Amino acid sequence: MTKYILALDQGTTSSRAILFNDAGLPVATGQQEFRQIYPQPGWVEHDPEEIWQSQWQAIQSCIKSSGVSVDDIAAVGITNQRETTVVWNRRTGQAVYNAIVWQCRRTAGMCDRLREAGHTDTVRTKTGLVIDAYFSGTKVAWILDNVPGARDLAEKGDLIFGTIDSWLINKLTHQKLHVTDYSNASRTMIYNIRDLNWDDELLKMLNIPRSMCPTVVDSSGVLGEVDESWLGRSIPIAGIAGDQQAALFGQGCYTPGSAKNTYGTGSFLLMNTGSEPVASERGLVTTLAWGIDHKVTYALEGSIFITGAVVQWLRDELQLIKTAEETESLALSVSDTGGVYLVPAFVGLGAPWWDSYARGTIVGLTRGSNRAHIARAALESIAYQSRDVLEAMRSDSQQAVDVLRVDGGAINNSFLAQFQADILGVRVERPKVTETTAMGAAFLSGLAVGVWEGFEPLTQVWQRDALFYPSMTASHRDELVAGWNRAVGRSKSWIEQ
Repeated sequence: MTKYILALDQGTTSSRAILFNDAGLPVATGQQEFRQIYPQPGWVEHDPEEIWQSQWQAIQSCIKSSGVSVDDIAAVGITNQRETTVVWNRRTGQAVYNAIVWQCRRTAGMCDRLREAGHTDTVRTKTGLVIDAYFSGTKVAWILDNVPGARDLAEKGDLIFGTIDSWLINKLTHQKLHVTDYSNASRTMIYNIRDLNWDDELLKMLNIPRSMCPTVVDSSGVLGEVDESWLGRSIPIAGIAGDQQAALFGQGCYTPGSAKNTYGTGSFLLMNTGSEPVASERGLVTTLAWGIDHKVTYALEGSIFITGAVVQWLRDELQLIKTAEETESLALSVSDTGGVYLVPAFVGLGAPWWDSYARGTIVGLTRGSNRAHIARAALESIAYQSRDVLEAMRSDSQQAVDVLRVDGGAINNSFLAQFQADILGVRVERPKVTETTAMGAAFLSGLAVGVWEGFEPLTQVWQRDALFYPSMTASHRDELVAGWNRAVGRSKSWIEQ
């Protein structure tokens, strides 16, 4: 009898549920979008209850459309937008404030003060991270400092915090569990990735009570059950991973030196570095990839805030296109960008620059510049930013990268995939099943309940759809990259601190 894994993929703009069979193939999908809330420039929030309701609707839609009996679902795996933070009441289950999204820059000033106070080296050594508003810790601190009554409740032990995996599991278990996994914990800026514990010094630095922190569990392992009231029977929750670590796992990057790039709202390039953390000297972060059988695997990561979202911007704000797919034909309708560069630093620059005060920039415009040039420049900006990260990763890890596995919606654009190969100078490999984030959650969960026995069956599941070889000359590549670097220089430190 076929066994199925239900993967919950809670993302930045929508919640999805994907049912995978034991051959690792998706058989049904449910998806529900939810609101993006922008209270002030640079601030981004989600309604936590909307997140939960959208996820629950996606689950119901997925199961109904699949025709699969709930009795045949062996386990649930969860993957989530990382760093996005919820603080809620331990007793009532109600959030005290909207979820503060990973993109939100409201705590940039707080991060400046932490750096000025000399905490940079401590944070990097203990967490592998840079001090940045991207991560969860300052978001928790902001809620405690700005929501009336929140700090008093937290000090009494009544408030807890979590990333979105924690929030969903708390809902699915009717508040019985307050947990997260190693990969999500490592994104909070208050978790020690060497000692594998919440760090008292970092908690004190941000004035966060330890009682708020979730229990950290393996990324693959049965940690509890979906309450039977939801689906009519209890189903093991057996896998958790932050979306980018889940994609690394789903892409079969199980050996040190293997790397993947996911192109979503932002892009996230991760390299497996094995059982020991590799410190970055070039603006990357060291993170936990996953934990299995209480043994952790580390990764280097470069986080790019805006990539696929630049195409949404062309569509929704500038209205230069009606659909994202139009960008491919537009880009191919011109031989180059005509010297136009677009730096999509709409919420600052992430790795390797880490400039919260950078802003979006278009340079090189002439009277002859048209929407095709701008569309092509937007797509090329995705590849340039990925190159910046991969070059830093090669230097930090001293690992040669001959092939980059890619996934995410934007990379289905073959112009972008080819330009990515050209500007990197390495092969780009795109899988047949591009839902690698959800697949990673399914793999982690299926491993825990015996649907797959070890890594070898998982490597057989992965299949290639297309391989893109670099065809650009080194001199032309260098010329284009030099122009990109000049454009980035124009966007940096645009907002006065």
